[in-house]
Amino acid sequence: MINDLIGRKREINLLQELYDSHKAEFVAVYGRRRIGKTFLIDKLFGDKYDFYFTGIYEGTQKEQLTNFSHQLEKYSGRKTKVPKDWMEAFFCLEKFLSGKLTQNRILIFIDELPWLDTSRSRFMKAFELFWNEWASKQDNLKLVVCGSATTWMTNKLLGNKGGLHNRVTQSIYLRPFNLLETDQFLESRGVSLSKRQVTEAYMVMGGTPYYLNMMRKSESVAQNIDRLFFSVDAPLKSEYGYLFKSLFKESTLYRKVVECLSRKMKGMTRQEILAEIKCEDTGYFSDVLADLCNCDFIRKYSAFGKTERDIMYQLTDLYTLYYLRFVKSYNGGDIHYWSHIQTDISAWEGYAFEQVCLHHIQEIRHKLGILGVLGNVCTLSWNAFTDSSGNNHKGGQIDLIIDRGDKTINLCEMKFTSGIYSISADYAQRMRDRRNAFISLTGTNKSVHLTMITAEGVAHNEGWQNIQGEVTLSDLFEEL
Repeated sequence: MINDLIGRKREINLLQELYDSHKAEFVAVYGRRRIGKTFLIDKLFGDKYDFYFTGIYEGTQKEQLTNFSHQLEKYSGRKTKVPKDWMEAFFCLEKFLSGKLTQNRILIFIDELPWLDTSRSRFMKAFELFWNEWASKQDNLKLVVCGSATTWMTNKLLGNKGGLHNRVTQSIYLRPFNLLETDQFLESRGVSLSKRQVTEAYMVMGGTPYYLNMMRKSESVAQNIDRLFFSVDAPLKSEYGYLFKSLFKESTLYRKVVECLSRKMKGMTRQEILAEIKCEDTGYFSDVLADLCNCDFIRKYSAFGKTERDIMYQLTDLYTLYYLRFVKSYNGGDIHYWSHIQTDISAWEGYAFEQVCLHHIQEIRHKLGILGVLGNVCTLSWNAFTDSSGNNHKGGQIDLIIDRGDKTINLCEMKFTSGIYSISADYAQRMRDRRNAFISLTGTNKSVHLTMITAEGVAHNEGWQNIQGEVTLSDLFEEL
């Protein structure tokens, strides 16, 4: 069963270690919709559950309790009445599990925990009493809970200020697949693609296993995208709305922020976002930004040498970027839309590749031989200026700067070309000018290395002599 899993090695080892421990464990697994949380737990422990039930999306308290009693009846083999409230429900569960205390392990799995916390249900009061007063005292008991509503999991469970404060013994955030895991996942399902084709699919769907699992081996990447986004019943066209509703209880402001950032690809400051969406600067808005960062929709970063007040926010979720750029405004009529515009997407591909690189910073650092070196990732843009020596510099922007702890800075250029990239004399001069402008503007005394990140590599011509570091697409697929 475990051999069927792609990636997740750290999570598998950690979950197995917790299951084998000699004390009560309360494990919270969380992550966005479709990321594979339930699949992971089922693969590891599906034949070991002593009690399992799942929350019902937008279900009433009565519906949730009816489902609870049905599952309790299934596991106990005895007729069970529907509890009148959650307090009674957990008393019934405690009574049932008390008959299993002689077992080596007792495993409880509650899936989509946030959906059980309906209005005025007092679910959390009953749940914390169950854990604190009984479950936590059983050394052989393991409680695993999952939730797609990441904000609820982080705020109401992991950040609980009441009876469950610091009661979770281990939290596990499940992230999307990286390129290597995406490649392995597709290959395991008979979808055999080149690394470039895997990257093209990744630029659209990110590393979400559920989306990737919809790809058909008999279709090209473009045909798959046409079917998934532009066909009459395209499944990933409607996914956008469900995604936000499942993650955030009140998703309107979250969507406004994301859609605002989608129009400013290089990012915006907090004040720029507030002005654009006409929102007050409140603590709630801070929570929205933090939640979007925690769910991997956006990233916050600082420009080189800038302070916390200059923080920028940028939309980096690949599925969302693609949806808002191409799908949201699509009005139908061409079910082969993506296939028909392949010659006009080079600008989008270039930007999407930049985001893919940002998702694989560790792989880039590994290729450059600096994985063990401390460093910050940042960016920098500037207007035209004249330096102290009277030299005029044009305005410019560097989208990926690795400021290393070994007195070196990598200025990275990213190019997603269809073949080996050849640095022309003009482009080589432009890169030198940008490096000189960067040094003059920042006043750095560190060594500044020009670094190329390309799909197929860089031609070793005269322009290549300016380059101190190279990373190719294949390097982003390396296992660390």
